[in-house]
Amino acid sequence: MLRLLIIATLLAGCAGARPLPELPETGVELTATPFHPQEQYQCGPAALATVLASSGVTVSPDALVDQVWLPGRHGSLQLEMVATTRSHGRVAYVLPPTLDAVVAELAQDRPVLVLQNLGTPRWPVWHFAVVIGFDPDRGRILLRSGTTERLDMSLRAFMLSWRMAESWALVPLTPGDLPAATDRQRYLAALADLERSGHFTAAAAGYRAWLEARPNDAVALFGMANSLAAAGESAAAEHTYRRLLEQRPGDAAASNNLARLLLARGCRRDAQDVLERVPASAPAPLQEALDATRREAGAATNDCL
Repeated sequence: MLRLLIIATLLAGCAGARPLPELPETGVELTATPFHPQEQYQCGPAALATVLASSGVTVSPDALVDQVWLPGRHGSLQLEMVATTRSHGRVAYVLPPTLDAVVAELAQDRPVLVLQNLGTPRWPVWHFAVVIGFDPDRGRILLRSGTTERLDMSLRAFMLSWRMAESWALVPLTPGDLPAATDRQRYLAALADLERSGHFTAAAAGYRAWLEARPNDAVALFGMANSLAAAGESAAAEHTYRRLLEQRPGDAAASNNLARLLLARGCRRDAQDVLERVPASAPAPLQEALDATRREAGAATNDCL
């Protein structure tokens, strides 16, 4: 692999080198990061087990092989790495494709899983590794990589191999922890994916942490309410839907979901009152859901006190 990397570096030199990003003045090395030596499977299971351990999940690389290794593709794909992270109840946060984002996570004591191409664009050799630090004085990046516990790689070689893998990087976040390099769209999308995978309580914790600093974020409020409802925390979900409707009166999706919660506990009139405030201009798919909820409310016979 190192030979291939040298070849790729020479080819890149012929093609013209891209500017290198600057490292912060103070270096970091997360020496407590676990090490799982591995040569097979593009080192995907070992790299994922390493970063999961840093987020509090103890799992062996062997236990991850069937989840991330695709025999037909002879490797692991990013989608499998992300999905497996979620399956362990962690927020699979894909970082913005910059070295600054990686460095920011390291500063929070979080090692970063990266995908590298140790070959060339035409003949790629995919490899997963874990960035554990950097040395600005020598311009080096430090990694857990394959069978090498502390791979000391030049910044130029690292950036070349990483850029040829589209600068893909991942950190598994413990629910309730926010990424250091916060990208709203990326983070909320990661929480929505966690919610869709059935980890409702974990997703709600992520939304709650986000809302502590951004209490009026409508997307986060809606996601948190949905997660709480799915987790069976109906009272908290109802409260959160009402918070959202205070900001966005008549919001079709929030109104429909709140009305369904109210109907579930027998509050027919309250549900009808919520639905009456929805404007008639709701999009067609939402209008169909609203009509169904209205019919259910009209057929209900009981009412709460």
